[in-house]
Amino acid sequence: MSAAFRKAAKARQRPHRERAQPAARTKLGLLEKRKDYRLRAHDYHKKQNALRALQKKALDKNPDEFYFKMIRAELKDGVHVIKQPKDEVTPEQVKLMRTQDIKYVEMKRVAEAKKIERLKAELHLLGAAGSGAGRHLFFVDTEREVQEFDIATHLDTVPELVDRVYNRPTIATLQRETVKGTTDPAHLKKLAQQRKNQYDLLRQRIEREKAMFVITQKIQTRKDLLDKTHKVKVKKETTSGPAIYKFKFQRKR
Repeated sequence: MSAAFRKAAKARQRPHRERAQPAARTKLGLLEKRKDYRLRAHDYHKKQNALRALQKKALDKNPDEFYFKMIRAELKDGVHVIKQPKDEVTPEQVKLMRTQDIKYVEMKRVAEAKKIERLKAELHLLGAAGSGAGRHLFFVDTEREVQEFDIATHLDTVPELVDRVYNRPTIATLQRETVKGTTDPAHLKKLAQQRKNQYDLLRQRIEREKAMFVITQKIQTRKDLLDKTHKVKVKKETTSGPAIYKFKFQRKR
């Protein structure tokens, strides 16, 4: 057979085309093809290697070695089953603990409220520097009185004390008594800063007392939820308030 004849015979041959696998049968596995043996062989060797690794791990394991899962597992019908932890607290005990939590938080809240009242009594609610300017309204009858209005004359004090919103003596008091206290500007500035710090502390204590009140409400709500009465959530819990539930009315005997 000449080379030309073989070349012509090869040209007449039709190329073999393997049929494609239908998409609906993809879940059933690989379609039998001439080249699928490579994929099957790769999958087979991969599984065999995984089994050999597990067998080696089981042989190398020390049977006397302790691990914490031993105390939480038991053998049933040759299968290890994890023991389910039992409830170590009864519902009555949970309610009692909630009550104790409420009492503790309420005690701390009351103590904070007493500190707030004591701090208010010390400060006398005086306007501190930087806490916002107060307003003092004066009422007059005519526009002329507005133009001629003098605050120092109206308050019966000296012009140097007009800007003070507290401890502002009248002219008669100044004539009768001597001015008590410091008049040094540096010392006055220091006192104003101390007063501002006291007001900042007062604001922090008020915010802490409000936060404790919210915590008390949330604990009380969780305690009420331990009741088996049918309930429906009306409002979700927020950072400033507890969740609101509507309980089904039950007549008490």
